[in-house]
Amino acid sequence: MAYISNWVRYMAHKLEYSLTLSLKNHTKEKLNDRELVGVVLKNLLYGRITYLHSGKGQEMAPTMGAHDNTLLVRKLPVVDTRYVFVGDAVVLKDPNETDKYLVRRLAALEGSEMVSSDEKEEPFVLEKDQCWVVAENKEMKSKEAYDSRTFGPVSMADIVGRAIYCLRTAVDHGPVSNSEFAMEEDSPLLAVELDVAEMAKDHKA
Repeated sequence: MAYISNWVRYMAHKLEYSLTLSLKNHTKEKLNDRELVGVVLKNLLYGRITYLHSGKGQEMAPTMGAHDNTLLVRKLPVVDTRYVFVGDAVVLKDPNETDKYLVRRLAALEGSEMVSSDEKEEPFVLEKDQCWVVAENKEMKSKEAYDSRTFGPVSMADIVGRAIYCLRTAVDHGPVSNSEFAMEEDSPLLAVELDVAEMAKDHKA
């Protein structure tokens, strides 16, 4: 029964993803109704909602190891407060090198007041579609951590996914701890799309 329940929830997530992505393409490419239905069915029947991402994780210890990690990442066709939440480990474009990607914790969303521990810095409020991301490693000083404390707020549009499983080594791996709501949402994806053997094969370490 648990497997059936996960499968039903997974297909519901997949349908939502397929529809959202297809409507996004429809808006951009002006697809006709037949083309739109074809794209929805293709994504629904053959597509995956996750992909593998490799990266080093000194800033994200202990979730990620200091050396190469393989992450299972949930794709996010639209990024807003309905799909990502404070506390999530997100994959985003590097603000300074847009061909590279970072993994950081989502610490605050639009409308949040940001107050620095440095009294010389003025408080400010995150603007619409802005967010604040931080490194997880508590042993790193704020100036050493490459996150919003050094490069400032980032656009929500730069977030491409949420990390839901991390393989640090072949014998050290497990689900990524995210916000409670995100983990509930992602559990059927892990039940259906997680393949640790595939992740280990892709792993560089």
